[in-house]
Amino acid sequence: MKHAWTRRWLCALGALLYAGAVNAAALQVTDDRGVTVSLAQSPQRIVSLLPSLTETVCELGQCHRLVGVDRYSNHPASVRKLPQTGGGIDPNIEAIVALRPDVVLMATSSRGVQRLESLGLKVLAMEPKSSADAQRVMGKLGQLLEVPDADRIWRAIDAGVSAAAQSLPASARSLRVYYEVSTGGYAAGTRSFIGEMMARLGVQNIVRPELGPFPRINPEYVVRENPDLIMIGSRNVQGMEARPGWRGMRAVREQRVCVFTPEESDVLVRPGPRMAEAARIMARCIATQGLR
Repeated sequence: MKHAWTRRWLCALGALLYAGAVNAAALQVTDDRGVTVSLAQSPQRIVSLLPSLTETVCELGQCHRLVGVDRYSNHPASVRKLPQTGGGIDPNIEAIVALRPDVVLMATSSRGVQRLESLGLKVLAMEPKSSADAQRVMGKLGQLLEVPDADRIWRAIDAGVSAAAQSLPASARSLRVYYEVSTGGYAAGTRSFIGEMMARLGVQNIVRPELGPFPRINPEYVVRENPDLIMIGSRNVQGMEARPGWRGMRAVREQRVCVFTPEESDVLVRPGPRMAEAARIMARCIATQGLR
């Protein structure tokens, strides 16, 4: 009898230990550094330091888990009420720690990753640069947040981009376009999600593939390429015509320049759930300026 009781006790103990071991590694997600982050359960308190990640969390229906965001996260409107914790290059470590997050979402290029990890915080570093990256990140966040229909959301985004492409005539394929992403002459290369969207819309990117996703372009390069259409944000357009040789370019001479508002630029430069909207904005630009 005693031995039978002992066996039952040992079996029960073994089951408990096994369950504990399973729960201890119930959730594992590998980030873009190749680092696997293990969590006992799906995180309920999240700090996001990249706007595209913030937007993706909300698109997955989990905005309520966010307890802090970076200063640039402004969509949806509800996140503007959350505590701000600096930016990617200057995260406020003390403010992040004070929010007691279960996990911190940030770009691989962000400063402070190692500092936060040294303080015992879980960090998931992801930085989508291509459309495939954006799809993969949405899947990983769906896994992290235990949202099973992340693929369905991505399919809707992809369908929206395709619809924007189909709205343009075949003549758009002859257009040669330069897209300036940020100050300092950083452009959207063909391997970036913006460059890939340009290709899907049927226009030709003047930035050569070997220059990378977001290369810094010499103004003289743009003059030599002489694009038919320039896309640029209102934050970067000041002084554009004063650049050497730019007044003589076809796009500037014929006023084929799309100047995006700050709100439109936010949509266009974030590889996340608003990519279909970005495609519509870009298609509208092509239709009104490039096909005149």
